[in-house]
Amino acid sequence: MNREMGSWLDSHVNLESLGLPPGTSRRQVAPTLERIEALLALLGSPHVEFPAIHITGTNGKTSTALLVSELLSEEGLSVGTYTSPHLESINERIRWNTTPISDAALDDLLQRIATVEEFLISPPSYFEILTAAAFTFFADIAVDVAVIEVGLGGRWDATNVVNAPVAVITNINIDHVEYLGPTRTEIAEEKSGIITAGKTLVLGETDPSLTEIFSRRKPKKIITRDQDFGVTSNLPAMGGRLLNIFTPTTLYPEVFLSLHGSHQGDNASIALCATEEFFGRPVNEDVVAAVFGQARSPGRLEVVGHQPLVVLDGAHNVSGALALRSSLNEEFAAAPTILVIGLLGEKDPTEMLSALGVLDVKLLICCCPPSPRAMPASELAAAAVALGLDKSNISIVDDVLAAVKSAQDQAEATDQIIVTGSLYVVGEARGSFGDSH
Repeated sequence: MNREMGSWLDSHVNLESLGLPPGTSRRQVAPTLERIEALLALLGSPHVEFPAIHITGTNGKTSTALLVSELLSEEGLSVGTYTSPHLESINERIRWNTTPISDAALDDLLQRIATVEEFLISPPSYFEILTAAAFTFFADIAVDVAVIEVGLGGRWDATNVVNAPVAVITNINIDHVEYLGPTRTEIAEEKSGIITAGKTLVLGETDPSLTEIFSRRKPKKIITRDQDFGVTSNLPAMGGRLLNIFTPTTLYPEVFLSLHGSHQGDNASIALCATEEFFGRPVNEDVVAAVFGQARSPGRLEVVGHQPLVVLDGAHNVSGALALRSSLNEEFAAAPTILVIGLLGEKDPTEMLSALGVLDVKLLICCCPPSPRAMPASELAAAAVALGLDKSNISIVDDVLAAVKSAQDQAEATDQIIVTGSLYVVGEARGSFGDSH
């Protein structure tokens, strides 16, 4: 993206950074689909030109979306993919057959949106602009299907204007309480908003107490994990997992998935089931083997270094932190741990550090995510002390890259370095490992 268009985009309200440009009002971030609908109408309603698989949930959205996209593409379809946030480049959010959009194409789309912006009653937000850009791109290249990840929640998310024969909810856990509410019930209510009456819901959440919330949206059918689909075997293997996956139509035995973490096995089953539901048939077993065998989900339990082992994981809530800790214990040899962590300000540092098992680490390095929402590293360190970690085992290095460098300088070859706490931290760190990932 060129500097001029980047500056124009950054001048808009961005909930991801919570920055309000001068002269803007809170009305511009109020829950509504009016702005995105008006913007898309001016762009020729591109969102009606393709069917979509629409994905929400607390964790696993991006990994699931990428797996669905790969399966559809490997089956021969032209596939658009829209995910958020990005790790290193904004282009990652908008993909065609898994390839990020080019700078030139993105600049052209943003220029088109800038041209029509003056006809809107209220300026669109940063996320609404990128959503409109993605939908316009997918319509321009005439994709057969788009895989769309919700940005936040579901009901009022800018993506919730697409025609989605298949909706996917990966799971429901506590996160973004300032927007979605403090309980799993309230969060489920918001996320259920992507379900369209008469269409299919692939439900990864298994808590029966939440089922009524989803059924009230009157989907044609609800296909539930561990009942209608799921994994009967989910074992660690060299470089990933070995899975037995079942769907409403098929058993896929001994499938190798090149992603770490048992939760990725669940994500893979959700992705496979959603793809089957879109096609209305089983997916070719050779396609499943090829896609899952070379799957990548950047910044999610991603190994980017050895001797010492370096793992990046964008665990940004308690459930994600617990999954990270469990995966490390199950799949990697026990080793002294250097934990590099930075959190956003709305997170509870005590809960996150406890979930990560901070009292067991060799060294804790606290840093600041590159975001206006960043929690001061000193606050994170104070929470670790309050939990009982000795001050001599804590270091404060505000800059993410400097924190990673400090960890590498102090690590023995047999140690493991874990970088986590926020996708902003992981994205910043990831760029320092070059082509190793």
